[in-house]
Amino acid sequence: MIETAMIMAAGRGERMRPITDTLPKPLVMVGGRTMLDRAIDGLEAAGVRRIVVNTQYRAGQIRDHLAQRGWHKTDLVVIDEGDEALETGGGVVNALPHLGKKPFFVVNADTIWIDGSTPMLSRLTDHWRDEWQGLLLLHPTDAAKGDAAMRDFYLDDLFCPRRPVPDHVPALTYAGVQIVSPRLFDNPPSRRFSTNILWDRAAAINSLGGMVHDGAWYHIGTPQGLARAEADFLHNPLLKTGLSNG
Repeated sequence: MIETAMIMAAGRGERMRPITDTLPKPLVMVGGRTMLDRAIDGLEAAGVRRIVVNTQYRAGQIRDHLAQRGWHKTDLVVIDEGDEALETGGGVVNALPHLGKKPFFVVNADTIWIDGSTPMLSRLTDHWRDEWQGLLLLHPTDAAKGDAAMRDFYLDDLFCPRRPVPDHVPALTYAGVQIVSPRLFDNPPSRRFSTNILWDRAAAINSLGGMVHDGAWYHIGTPQGLARAEADFLHNPLLKTGLSNG
């Protein structure tokens, strides 16, 4: 069981403007619940006992929201990155003192997944191998809901994510959830950098794994994508039952 997680909540959400002019993207509501709360709910249901949340853009709003949440199961640490966001890789490196020495989840605060036959975080944990530095949750690009998704990866015969994606190969999108070992962040390239650099480094030595999600996944990056997701949550009885990260 993985008991520690980090939620990435420092981004500005530029493409979600004008909504994010006054509200940080993690606090945008989908189906009556913020995306940040959905991420927390999913992690708590998976048995996570410590959650580290990084903030930067409108950090005070996120901190206030978290202060009002009931924290009966989980130890919470909130980190404010200050005047300049550290990007995905730098944000995790900055939080490492709070994350321990064992593998931990990293979850984007703006990702929404719907569990398949088995809870996704449990599946991801079962797929983890100690020799890996990271394990990425991937989703078929063409099946993404909300906004169109990027053609990020394909999986080779060793289940290692590779890129670029050949035209004749079905593409997979990084779905905003991963398990990482602290070893992935050894020798960071700079203070502010993208985790993509470390993924490529791990993939080069076959130390990066990928698992394809077997449920639905929402890519919510624009007001239009948010509207499509809201329509799904309003009209889909399965989503109303709460069979999702939230």
